[in-house]
Amino acid sequence: MVKYLKAKLHGLTVTSKNLRYTGSIKLDPAFIERAGIAPYEAVLVVNTANGERFETYVIEGRRGSREVGLQGGTARLGEVGDELIVMSFVYCDPKEFRTPVTCVYRDNRLWRVVRTNGTQRAERRMKGRGK
Repeated sequence: MVKYLKAKLHGLTVTSKNLRYTGSIKLDPAFIERAGIAPYEAVLVVNTANGERFETYVIEGRRGSREVGLQGGTARLGEVGDELIVMSFVYCDPKEFRTPVTCVYRDNRLWRVVRTNGTQRAERRMKGRGK
């Protein structure tokens, strides 16, 4: 078994912080569904504003809210307005590995979906930028 990148949400912007929560990152369900991440799935988060990297789990926020909330101890690792990369991983046999999905966001609106397959790169820009 090898650990592979399964999905990546790139460029999400922190919209809220709640230190008085038991922990996690709260995301609009639309973000996690498009990438194929499940509620309570463990994720690695990178804060591109300050270089912090932390592992936590995903909880669903309110649908359509475009919320990205740092909860509990993770609230100390970023500020509202910081950009994050949220990554999900999977262990599998190399023969079973599927191309990861990268969802790129700007202002918490989907900007494009990128799939890489070996050396090939397929990119689809979203019409209307904000769906």
